[in-house]
Amino acid sequence: MNFRFHDFEGHAMSTPVQKLFDLSGKTALITGGSRGLGLQIAESLGEAGARVLLSSRKAVDLEEAAAHLKAKGIDVHWLAADASDPAQIQKVCDEAMKQLGQVDILVNNAGATWGAPAEDYPLEAWDKVMNLNIRSIFLMSQAVGKASMIPRRQGRIINIASIAGLSGSIDVKFIAYGTSKGAVVNFTRTLAGEWGAYGITVNALAPGFFPSKMTKGVLAEFGTDKLAAQAPLKRIGDDDDLKGAALLFASAAGKHITGQILAVDGGVSAVHGGG
Repeated sequence: MNFRFHDFEGHAMSTPVQKLFDLSGKTALITGGSRGLGLQIAESLGEAGARVLLSSRKAVDLEEAAAHLKAKGIDVHWLAADASDPAQIQKVCDEAMKQLGQVDILVNNAGATWGAPAEDYPLEAWDKVMNLNIRSIFLMSQAVGKASMIPRRQGRIINIASIAGLSGSIDVKFIAYGTSKGAVVNFTRTLAGEWGAYGITVNALAPGFFPSKMTKGVLAEFGTDKLAAQAPLKRIGDDDDLKGAALLFASAAGKHITGQILAVDGGVSAVHGGG
C-alpha cells in the first residue's frame, strides 16, 4: 500500500528529493565566475541542469572556464566585464537577459582584497574593495531584480560573504575586506526582508579559507597547516565544499530559506566567534 502525505487543504506535499535539487530549465548568472569559488559554484549549478552565464574581468580566464564547464556537458555563456563599473554591471544584466531569456539565479561572487595596516590603509584601496565587494552586489541585484526577478515574482540571490564578515581578526590586516563582507551579511538580511514579498530568496555563503588567488598571500604567510589547525575539522576548503550549499540556496530545496548566512568553514566561526 502506498501512502502520500497531504497538507491541511488536501494538496499533495511530497516531492522527490532529486526533483527539489534539479535546476533543469533554470538559468544562473555568476559574477567572478571564471575561477575559484565562482567556478566551483558554476559547476554545481550547471551539473544540476542550469544554463549559466559567467562574468569576470578577463576574457582569457572566462574562455578557459567555459571550456572546462562545456567538457562537463554544461550549457555555458560568458561576458567579460568589470563589476566595479556601474555601466558594465548593467551591460552584464542586459546581456544575461538577451542570452538566457531570464535570470532565475544570481550569484554575486566578484570580489577583491587589499592588505595593509588600518592606520596606513590607502583610500584608493578602500574604495576599490568596497566598490567591488558591496556596491557591485547592490547594483547587480538591483538590475537583475528589476529586469527579471521582480516582474516574474521569483528568483534566488546568493551573495558570497566570508567568515571575515562574521567577526574581526587580530592576525590579518584586511580592514576594508572585513568591513565589506560584514556589509554583505547585513545587505543579504535586509534585501531578503524587502524582496520576500516578490518570492525572491536572498542568502549568503560565508566561506572560510579556500585555496584561491585572493587567499594566496594569507596561505603563504600563515601556512595551510596552521590555518587548518584552527578549524574543528582540521582542514581548509576544497574544490567541492561550496557545491552542496550553493545548490541548496539555488534550488527548490531551499525555497523556504531566506536571509540566512551559512558559514562553510570547517567550524572555524563556531569556535572562534561570529555569526
